[in-house]
Amino acid sequence: MARYFNGKEIELLAPAGTFDIFKEVIQSACDAVYFGGPVLNMRMMRKGYNLSHEEIIEAIDIAHSLDKKVYITVNNLFSEEDVEEAREYLRFLDGARPDALIVQDMAVLELIREMGLTLHVHASVMMNVHNLEMIYALRDFGVTRVVTSREMDLQTAKLLGQRSGMELEYFIHGDMCSVHGANCYFSSQVFGMSSNRGKCMKPCRWDYRIKRDGYVFPAEYPLAVKDMFMYEHLPELIESGITSFKIEGRMRDKEFMVSLVNSYGAALDRYIDDPLGFDRTVDSKELHKNRKRDFSTAYAFGKPGLSNINRRYEGTGKFYSTGKVFSTPTAERELSEKRVLELRERLAEAKRAPKGKPELAVRVNNMDQARLVLEMGVDSLYLPGDVFEPDQPFTKQDIKELGAIKGQTKLYLGMPRMMTELHFDQYDHLLNGERLPIDGLMITNLGAIRRYRGTGYPMIGDVNLNVYNHLAAELYTGLGLEKLTVSPEMTMEHFAAFTSHCELPLEVVVHGTPALMYMEHDLFENTEVMEPIGEEDNLYVNNSVLVLKTDKGENPVYRDQFGRCHLLFSKELCYLPMLSEMSGLGISSFRIEGATYSTEELRTIIAAYQAAINGSGGQEDLLGGLKPVYAGYTLGSLQFN
Repeated sequence: MARYFNGKEIELLAPAGTFDIFKEVIQSACDAVYFGGPVLNMRMMRKGYNLSHEEIIEAIDIAHSLDKKVYITVNNLFSEEDVEEAREYLRFLDGARPDALIVQDMAVLELIREMGLTLHVHASVMMNVHNLEMIYALRDFGVTRVVTSREMDLQTAKLLGQRSGMELEYFIHGDMCSVHGANCYFSSQVFGMSSNRGKCMKPCRWDYRIKRDGYVFPAEYPLAVKDMFMYEHLPELIESGITSFKIEGRMRDKEFMVSLVNSYGAALDRYIDDPLGFDRTVDSKELHKNRKRDFSTAYAFGKPGLSNINRRYEGTGKFYSTGKVFSTPTAERELSEKRVLELRERLAEAKRAPKGKPELAVRVNNMDQARLVLEMGVDSLYLPGDVFEPDQPFTKQDIKELGAIKGQTKLYLGMPRMMTELHFDQYDHLLNGERLPIDGLMITNLGAIRRYRGTGYPMIGDVNLNVYNHLAAELYTGLGLEKLTVSPEMTMEHFAAFTSHCELPLEVVVHGTPALMYMEHDLFENTEVMEPIGEEDNLYVNNSVLVLKTDKGENPVYRDQFGRCHLLFSKELCYLPMLSEMSGLGISSFRIEGATYSTEELRTIIAAYQAAINGSGGQEDLLGGLKPVYAGYTLGSLQFN
């Protein structure tokens, strides 16, 4: 089965959670079905879901007999243990011959190459592909289709598809996320359940209160987005040149999914048959009637703002329309002496030959912090590509000034986490002109590696590359990165295994309030269009900072110069008690995320870590006398096994 409009193939791609659901959905009005196998996919939480090896083989046979396609999700982040399991699983899939795999981890690409397999690969939405250079880089690795970033509008998709020639897949219906793909670490840090490993506990659907400037605002579920609904905009989807129209819903029931797919399929057929007479409203009321949440077109036609947030019962704190709570607000765990000692013992067990004294790096947010870092002789200074308001982005003159006084400190220029074509134009002009007095670039995405590896500036990989295993680390190193930042989602066991397997220079974020969520959605809009319902001061940060409050704590939210929001820890990450053991695992650099501290607070923190690295820290307690600035200290994901 295939659909064509103006000679171009259009695919309606449907999900299936079980073999029973697959057998019904494949007979519906779809062109292809995607599902997960028994391991290594993003929907492993629910018992009885996903297909066995035998069911995968039978499903592929059924689909191909109907001239339809099957895509299998191998879209998890892999631990070291998973890498070994993946070798056997990929060998099985190579023999089963699905039409493609949908993948997140770069390790899959490396395994396919290493094992000489012939599997086709599609880049998952969790790869967060959002610019041309990322598409080109993935094409170089043999990827044949890209699932676009959720925040991509149709005009951008059209541009990227036309210029790259790559097949694009676009979500058109179902459950969406308020955070950029693979940039949500909240669930892993608070529950030890990684959203990038298919175990998200849905903190975006908690009941929050928003506070700012001493006022409380009525935004009970400010992160709970509506379901995607593009049924009435199929002509615009087709015109954009998108190849595959993807419906979300591997956890949804058979009757609902078959009805939904048939409605979309019938609408596509009606439009192809008679585009001028196409009625967008046929079946639309029925779809609204049976919705699980309210509907939105999300980012398809531009930033949706608060219109994308669901304020009805079904899409807020309850899971779908069952009335069940998926998870409830949970406090970030305190750093405990017992857990620190357990971690130190476990890390000591994995000790390797040390690679010399580790360096200290600090990421700052303004010139005062930067000058302090240089004054204190820190090994590396990172200037971010995303600068929190009210500070302003670093200018070329700022970079020159810091370069002139940096001494032995290495100075790195960072890039935004999400880089548009405009950002590339700006960095191109800056980096291809006069030589900057910097020692390298802090790389945030695969496309930037491809673009700037020939500029002569050394490159190091930032935290959001989410490197979780040695194969991905080796792949990035082969592309030219000289150092990589360890994924912030690693549990203690995964961290110990990864560092034991990896011989490459690694950096670990050891202190600060790193971003738990990074989103295009502007939470500040709530405070700009709504009337406050009460007065209340922030507990730990200045009242000018927006916070999301639950009964378990307050998380500060900072907006950067692009209007993107960064939700941070309420407590401070602190690995000071374990620096010696981490050094024994070959960690070459420790990073302090310093953006939110005053210069005096940052001075105290830097001094404590310099003392610990040099072996001259105080011994009066595990923290050498260092006191938290905010709500306390946490071990983040490392507190979990």
